[in-house]
Amino acid sequence: MSDDVCQFRYPRVLSIAGSDSGGGAGIQADLKTFSALGCFGMTAITALTAQNTCGVRSIHGVPPEMLRDQIDAVMEDIGADAVKIGMLHSPEIVRTVAQAIDRHGLGNVVFDPVMVATSGAVLIDNNAVEVLVRELFGRVAVITPNLDEAALLVGQALTSPQDMEQAAMTLLGQGARAVLLKGGHLQGAVVVDLLVTSAGEKVWMEGDRIYSPNTHGTGCTLSSAMAAHLALGASLTEAVQRGREFVRAALLAGSRVHTGQCSGPLNHGHAPVAMQLKPLN
Repeated sequence: MSDDVCQFRYPRVLSIAGSDSGGGAGIQADLKTFSALGCFGMTAITALTAQNTCGVRSIHGVPPEMLRDQIDAVMEDIGADAVKIGMLHSPEIVRTVAQAIDRHGLGNVVFDPVMVATSGAVLIDNNAVEVLVRELFGRVAVITPNLDEAALLVGQALTSPQDMEQAAMTLLGQGARAVLLKGGHLQGAVVVDLLVTSAGEKVWMEGDRIYSPNTHGTGCTLSSAMAAHLALGASLTEAVQRGREFVRAALLAGSRVHTGQCSGPLNHGHAPVAMQLKPLN
């Protein structure tokens, strides 16, 4: 069909992440989030996981060549307005993604450094952490670690907002262009998150803690919501704020729903919007 007939396109978001067979996290959560926010989602799967609401049973990594082909196939045909990166379990996979960012000039990249599942399962090769910092931090727009992941990256436990601020600055020193440090693992009735950028911006965001048995996939959902809002034209700070609003609403909407025997998923479909349209040119 000619461009004279097709005058619009969808906001396009690519998820480079692992698959969650239970549907609550990983690329499954990403695709649900993209759709709920009016974006067209695409995937490049880094690993298959056998998991449910109670934990991860096994992980099968995708060969780097297959990951490269998935990314190239999407980018050479459809393209992407934003990218969400999730589970990268080995040094080879990290390097494959870094090379793809350069090869395709990928922008608006949100990197959620998934290292430990909510259940406690380790999802990354120990050798991959150093490569991850060196190869990806400077290539993405923002990283979104939780406190456990940030503690692994900076080498110390984080138990207070002061620790969070110090860790965020350390991560900037490691090459990150911006850091959204998620403080949900701190104790207290109020949850605080911190966004810092290499340009000197520092934004604290807080909200009352939402008590729910269904928190599986919150990190994946937040990073994918941020990527979706970047694809829709939001600034980084706006994308973080709107992403947090989406996650909080999804937590509330799913808090009374029983799915599985352990930590269930969010309600990604609590308020879906129609697919958005952008001018073709």
